[in-house]
Amino acid sequence: MRTSIATVTLSGTLPTKLAAIAAAGFDGIEIFEQDFLASDFTPEEVGRMVRDHGLEITLFQPFRDFEALPEPHRARAFARAERKFELMNQLGTDLMLVCSSVHPQAQGGIDRMAQDFSDLGDLAERHGVRVGYEALCWGRHVFDHRDAWEVVRRADHPRIGLILDSFHTLSRGLDPETIRAIPGDRIFFVQLADAPAIPMDLLYWSRHFRNMPGEGDLDVAAFLRAVLATGYDGPLSLEIFNDQFRAGLPRMVAQDGHRSLIALMDQVGATPPLPPPAPVERVEFIEFATSPDEAPALEGLLTSIGFDRAGRHVTKPVSLWRQGAMNVLVNTDATGFAHSSFVAHGTTVSEIALMVPDARSAHARATALLAQPHEQPATPGQLSIPAIRGVGGSVIRLLDGASDLSRIWEVDFRADPPGAGAGITGIDHLGQTMAYDEMLSWSLFYTAIFAGEKAPMVDVADPDGLVRSQAIRAGGLRVTLNGAEARHTLAGRFIEDSFGASVQHVAFASDDIFATARALEGRGFRPLRIGANYYRDAQARFGLDDALTARLQAANVMYDEDAEGRFFQLYSEPRADGFFFEIVQRQGGYAGYGAPNAPFRIAAQKRAARPAGMPRR
Repeated sequence: MRTSIATVTLSGTLPTKLAAIAAAGFDGIEIFEQDFLASDFTPEEVGRMVRDHGLEITLFQPFRDFEALPEPHRARAFARAERKFELMNQLGTDLMLVCSSVHPQAQGGIDRMAQDFSDLGDLAERHGVRVGYEALCWGRHVFDHRDAWEVVRRADHPRIGLILDSFHTLSRGLDPETIRAIPGDRIFFVQLADAPAIPMDLLYWSRHFRNMPGEGDLDVAAFLRAVLATGYDGPLSLEIFNDQFRAGLPRMVAQDGHRSLIALMDQVGATPPLPPPAPVERVEFIEFATSPDEAPALEGLLTSIGFDRAGRHVTKPVSLWRQGAMNVLVNTDATGFAHSSFVAHGTTVSEIALMVPDARSAHARATALLAQPHEQPATPGQLSIPAIRGVGGSVIRLLDGASDLSRIWEVDFRADPPGAGAGITGIDHLGQTMAYDEMLSWSLFYTAIFAGEKAPMVDVADPDGLVRSQAIRAGGLRVTLNGAEARHTLAGRFIEDSFGASVQHVAFASDDIFATARALEGRGFRPLRIGANYYRDAQARFGLDDALTARLQAANVMYDEDAEGRFFQLYSEPRADGFFFEIVQRQGGYAGYGAPNAPFRIAAQKRAARPAGMPRR
């Protein structure tokens, strides 16, 4: 099916928007009238620019406050419409959106509205254009697609059809199944938008909080299934009003939009099926990019948390560190992607390797969903591992146990079994930090490609501002996304100090965190010091006995629990750039990440990172 996006969705000038939309792979645009009026191009010039980008104008919009008006308002509405039809002829488009009226003089009445649209259809016919009627969810008299359809049905004019918008239907809790009764050839256009479930005024919700399908909480898939059941085969278009998108990078927003449409069409079976989303089995390794000068400090930190050097890459300056089932690579190569990552960000997590059932199938799905393939020539005799660029610029490699890729540790490395370690069994989760206005992009990336599920977004209180946090889980891959708005928060400072590195912390799993803490103490591990006030409060909140409270405080272990189980957290002191390690233990069915502890952990990290000469408090 043809894909389209409204120009109002993106930031920038009209030429900038067109370039971004074309680069993302869309077929067309809804031209929002304000974007045209704000430019200094003639209608003919705009039409040529659109076509020169390989696009078509699928819709001209919006035309407001048309139907059921008394005179002289009615005559003025028809005069306005005729001028817009002339403009459409010059632009080279044949469909205009008329949204249901909010005019205070609008009188309502289905038959009166139908007559207005029948007369408008005659006018449209003389100009060779069509009109689609859309029910705004806050419309004065028409706010339900069923009423809008009844107006169109009674107008009974071939130039008058219905426009459906998922937000206007789903935001009111209307059953999308009712769409199935509408003939598909009477639906002229379909707009798609998602939104988070926020109880608020419908108009304000629509104008500020819409997002791409799959980024919110509305059942856009059910809406689209009902539309396709009518036989509709026209464009599927995004009309997104979102403050973040209108301040974000146009190419990123446009690419996210096209990715969301591809994923949605695949979900409802509107296109030939993509390979299924890959259930991640585990994180097989993480790789740090660093330099020969900085590697000793990183390797010392790895040693202190129980890792032992277990081998080297057969041709590259990459050392292998192991503990339990966890592999960590330290790459000091002076060429290639790892070196570029180090130059850009300093010592950083540059690669993540995920074990999936079929690596090449997962790679095919990712690239079909617009992930950028990453290619770096392999040395003869070594494995060529499928890889994509993650949204933060790092690389995600894809491995499986059913192909030659399962032999990575035999072919590419000279490796020994792990040593005794300190009880770490693998990776529990990765903490990724980004600007808040990029969070939805990162969330969509993981949920579309890896069958990830989103946890509700939570606010984390940093002493210097709020950070928004959302967890994504795709099988054995857990990621916490932390969006920073205030630059002086710990997350904001990490973005600045690391020049946008994506992974701020790595959380390892332990089956016995107190035994791990004892083992780490003998390795010189420096835990993040948690103040006594925290433990007195935790004891009171959870009714902990004196013995457990004393063990927690002695080991600097933080504690949380819910109805399903318990959670323990131990942190390293942060590096100078704000990166840190975490060790966690989950008991029972606890599935969270210790969010209630985050404000106290952040305060402790800021104390640990205080400027030289500042007194302890």
